[in-house]
Amino acid sequence: MTATASTRTPAVEPTSPTREPAPVARWVRIALIALGAPNAAAGLWAVLAPQAWFDRFPGWDPRLVAAEPPFNAHLATDAGAGLLASGVVLLAAAWLADRRSVLVAVVAFAAFAVPHAAYHVLHPAPGLSFAEDAQNAILLVFTVAAAAAVFLSVLRRRH
Repeated sequence: MTATASTRTPAVEPTSPTREPAPVARWVRIALIALGAPNAAAGLWAVLAPQAWFDRFPGWDPRLVAAEPPFNAHLATDAGAGLLASGVVLLAAAWLADRRSVLVAVVAFAAFAVPHAAYHVLHPAPGLSFAEDAQNAILLVFTVAAAAAVFLSVLRRRH
């Protein structure tokens, strides 16, 4: 019996061996850790002890969160969870060290960091001096610029 076109089994192409993605540059991993570790630590602190985080963050003067009272446990815990999530995704990308993970992590971080930096640039805290506010805003804008540098570097790199 002759097989017709409709009854033929399609040819199965050989599977190609899975390739490990090319790792990202060492400086990218270091940048991801530098961005992720402080967020993860601050976020964990806020989730576990929201009142202490509110009263004392970053652990030295000026106390940045307490500069905008009143304390709200729900808001402090939620903010901490967001910080923790952004830190975890950056640290996971540093550990995985592949292009796709890094790009996803940096986009997720930017979703937090850009509005966060913009808020602090546009809304001075009533409990901080002009110099303290400026220092905080500059640091936050720097983290956005660092994340953008990582993103563009990894995006442009050919593997």
